[in-house]
Amino acid sequence: MKLDKIDIKILYELQKNGRITNVELAELVNLSPSPCLMRVKKLQAAGYISGYSAQINVAKLGQTFTVFTEITLKNHRQIDFARFLAAMEKEEAAVECHLISGGYDYLVKFVTSGIAEYQTMMERLIDMDIGIDKYFSFVVLKTPIARSHMPLTSLFKV
Repeated sequence: MKLDKIDIKILYELQKNGRITNVELAELVNLSPSPCLMRVKKLQAAGYISGYSAQINVAKLGQTFTVFTEITLKNHRQIDFARFLAAMEKEEAAVECHLISGGYDYLVKFVTSGIAEYQTMMERLIDMDIGIDKYFSFVVLKTPIARSHMPLTSLFKV
């Protein structure tokens, strides 16, 4: 499926507000409601829309502790990466995990209830022998900008 400018705009608007009505969406993308709904269904069927979810204001629930952790593995065989990733997928506190270039193998974003929970988790991960050689932690003090949407309209000019 080849995307056009309207498809990109639909995706852009939906990622900003997944609960928008079809009528409101159609208005924003300059379509009538019926063709707009057909396009949304095509985008879903083609896998461009993988799901909808609520964005939770975690700060309202209580104190959290966010840490970006650079992790280097002891070995760099495919099985070592697979073992590490399998452990990260099971670790609920790991909300993002990126394979990166440079001096480290992974950049992982952890969210825990506090520093003690983070340290206990890291000790447990090291004890699991999943290949961690070393790690460096960067505690988030404040997040002045956190966007939940991608800049689709500027990334994919059609």
